[in-house]
Amino acid sequence: MRVAILLLNHGRGSGEVARQHAAELIRNGHEVWYMHPGVGEGVAGAHNVDVAISRTVLPVHEYLPVAGSRQKAVSTMDADEALSYVPDYEAALDAVADEIDVFIGHHANLTAIAVHRVAKRTGTPYVLFLHGTGIEPRHHGGYAPEVWTKIEAAIDHATGIIITTDYVRDELVRPLVDVEDERLLILPCGVDVTELSSDRRGAGGSAPSTACPTDT
Repeated sequence: MRVAILLLNHGRGSGEVARQHAAELIRNGHEVWYMHPGVGEGVAGAHNVDVAISRTVLPVHEYLPVAGSRQKAVSTMDADEALSYVPDYEAALDAVADEIDVFIGHHANLTAIAVHRVAKRTGTPYVLFLHGTGIEPRHHGGYAPEVWTKIEAAIDHATGIIITTDYVRDELVRPLVDVEDERLLILPCGVDVTELSSDRRGAGGSAPSTACPTDT
C-alpha cells in the first residue's frame, strides 16, 4: 500500500508517533510519503516531502514562548490567516496524490482540511489521527468558526479516525463531533519492550524509548 502521512509541522510527541508509524509501515513493506514543513531527513526509507509554506510564521498546535514570533497556534488565528496556509499543504498532497492509496492526516487542524479537500478531489480514502493538542483548544473557544467548520467536516467524512486513548475519544472528540464506533480505532502509545532487557539497566543505560507523547 502507498501511504501519505501529513503533519502540520515537525511536532513533538505526536510527531514522534507519526515517525514511528511511518517506520513501521515501511518495515512491513508499504511505501510511505512523509510530509511536513522542514522535513529534513525525515524517516529512513520514506519519500520525505518538504511542505513549502509561503508565510514566515510556522503554524503550530501549541505556541511555545521560546519560539518567539516564528510560530503561531492555528487555534488563535483569524479565519483568513489560518486558511491562507491550507493551499500550501494541499499543493504538497496534490503533487503526490496520483501515487497514493490512502492519506493519513495528523491532528484536527489545517492538515485535516487539506487532506479532506485533496481526498475528495481524487476519490482517495483518508484517515485522521486526532491528538489531544489539536482538538482540545476548541473546548476553550479556540479556532475561528469558519476554520472549525472545515475541520469538523473533515472529521465527519474521514474513512477512519485514530486516537490513542478512551479519554481522547470520550472527553475530547465525541463532545464535539459524533464519530461512530465503526470509524474509530484506539491505537495506544507503546513502549519498545526490547529496550527493557536487563543488560540495558545500570550505569550508562538509556531509558526505554516510548512512542507515548505528552500531547495525546
